Amino acid sequence: MITITGGAGFIGSALVWQLNQLGEENITIVDSLGCGDKWQNLRPLRFRHYIEKEDFLAELPKLGSQRAIVHLGACTDTTEGDASYLVQNNYEYSRAVIEYAVEHHIRLIYASSAAVYGDGAQGYDDDPELIDRLRPLNMYGYSKLMVDRWVHTGKISGHVAGLKFFNVFGPNEQHKGPMRSMVHKAWEQVKTDGVVRLFKSHHPAYADGEQMRDFVYVKDVTAIIAYLLEMPALCGFFNVGTGRARSWRDLATAVFQALELPVNIEYIPMPPELSGKYQYFTEAKLDRLRKIVWQKPFTSLEDAVSDYVSNYLEAKAWLGDPRVESCQRP
Repeated sequence: MITITGGAGFIGSALVWQLNQLGEENITIVDSLGCGDKWQNLRPLRFRHYIEKEDFLAELPKLGSQRAIVHLGACTDTTEGDASYLVQNNYEYSRAVIEYAVEHHIRLIYASSAAVYGDGAQGYDDDPELIDRLRPLNMYGYSKLMVDRWVHTGKISGHVAGLKFFNVFGPNEQHKGPMRSMVHKAWEQVKTDGVVRLFKSHHPAYADGEQMRDFVYVKDVTAIIAYLLEMPALCGFFNVGTGRARSWRDLATAVFQALELPVNIEYIPMPPELSGKYQYFTEAKLDRLRKIVWQKPFTSLEDAVSDYVSNYLEAKAWLGDPRVESCQRP
């Protein structure tokens, strides 16, 4: 059995879809469905068992033989101000899951984040020897760094794989509210108002709309995780991005192109709460990933946005929706 925490969420449900594509259905999903629409991500997917997050640690010893645990569950709200909650939810819970997997010799892959790199002053190198130099800009990023440091200093990085996700976007993120990708927000803005609103720049090195991110398609992310599940000897820390930064203007333009509409971008002031916490540039250094794990090309920003907008957002479809699956098969 493969257990996926956060398995009803964005990347988690996309991973279940990826594994279903490969014929894998012996999956346990762990999540906290709450009162929102996250449950809809599960409807087209095939899995064996579901456990609520609050019950998982107690239920884990009862699950029997585990092929792997992919720990993706976390609070990913970069504006969350309750540091104690983030420590309990993102750090202490992760420690418990990782400790169990290592003790029982279960393959463990967990989600870290590019937020650990802060403003990028120390670069975006996933070399674990540089980990103590990192200074995240928000408590979410720091909670992820706490896990990475614990894994590194506890000398268990040789037993697990920690993936530092950059700006992931794609189907099944609609439940995330303000934490949805800008692709989803831009599509919604165009459909509602015919315009995409981007933040003005307050950094002299970047013009409005030219702030840059490493945008990576969720289907590429899940393909990498699925490969790592087949290669349990591949352990350590790995950046997961494309290795090529693109601007917000590029992303907005790709959305308009996918909708076959003229580009119409408006620049608005950055909210005060983001002042001093905004990353103007991120770009994954992929030397270790390329050398050890993944040599295949990544989907281009334009192709990924086109697939996402045309086949999922416009069609109001989820990953695994038979309407999409049937038209994409050769």
